[in-house]
Amino acid sequence: MKKLKVCFFGTPEFSVPTLDMLNHHPNVELCYVISMPDRPAGRGHQLKSPEVIDYAKSNKINYFQTENINKEKDFLDKLKNEKIDIFVVLAFAQFLNDEVLSIPTIGPFNIHTSILPKYRGAAPIQYALLNGDKETGVSIQKMVKKMDAGDLVHADTITIAENETGGQLYTRLKFQAALSCNDFIKNTIENKLEYTPQEGEVSFAPTLKKEDGHIDFHTQTLKEIKNRFRALDPWPGTFFFLNGKRTKLLAFEECREKLKPGEILNKHNQIFIGCKDTSIHLTELQMQGKKRSSDKDFLNGYREELNITKE
Repeated sequence: MKKLKVCFFGTPEFSVPTLDMLNHHPNVELCYVISMPDRPAGRGHQLKSPEVIDYAKSNKINYFQTENINKEKDFLDKLKNEKIDIFVVLAFAQFLNDEVLSIPTIGPFNIHTSILPKYRGAAPIQYALLNGDKETGVSIQKMVKKMDAGDLVHADTITIAENETGGQLYTRLKFQAALSCNDFIKNTIENKLEYTPQEGEVSFAPTLKKEDGHIDFHTQTLKEIKNRFRALDPWPGTFFFLNGKRTKLLAFEECREKLKPGEILNKHNQIFIGCKDTSIHLTELQMQGKKRSSDKDFLNGYREELNITKE
């Protein structure tokens, strides 16, 4: 059986399980790993390669790094001459122009961690949790110039656990992407790909910023706070302003105290705060520049500067 000639486009650690699957697939010839350039990282600002490039180096796979693949004429000419069958793209962080998309003989395919057309864009995992969805999944679509808008060739749905965090869902989808890609490769080899136009309402999941972690107890319900807390764990995390001081919210639970939205109470060395529809016990916090602590230790350390009312 003729092997599929594949180029893999990706950058972060999230992409590595799928790359590893392709590298070990008996019916795939992995021709190139294509990624972003090395970047300064850590306190010493030493140059660090993307995780997929580290993998390529360790496994002696040909690789190519570029800030903009669309401008690499010599390399693109080389790919054309090698008659690549498919491009597999997962978290590459670059758009591909029409010329690049036209190179593979079967096509370019993108792996996306939502059930398209829901949550097109950079942060589908977090938005599924922000919106309290009960399920999400992995879609593989034939790439077109418009972002995440191509015909679907494969999709797998998974159930989101009740208290699952962004980090936990990220890990599950990282490996689900590899499993889904394996099924896609099988269907490609067997000439069983079916192209299905995306149906349903389109929604978008733009890149998250640190400020998206802001909790506003005056306007948000307990459910909204829980969803934001889950979605933005581990990054960027959630925070609020306690008497003007930026404070990370690390653990909390609903309580029976009757407080107005945004009202703060110190009772029995515990911190309670009202939100839009109920009240919350803040069990673990971290003021900016300080260590994480229980609410009791937090009060003992910062009571005077916080000036929290005590009952």
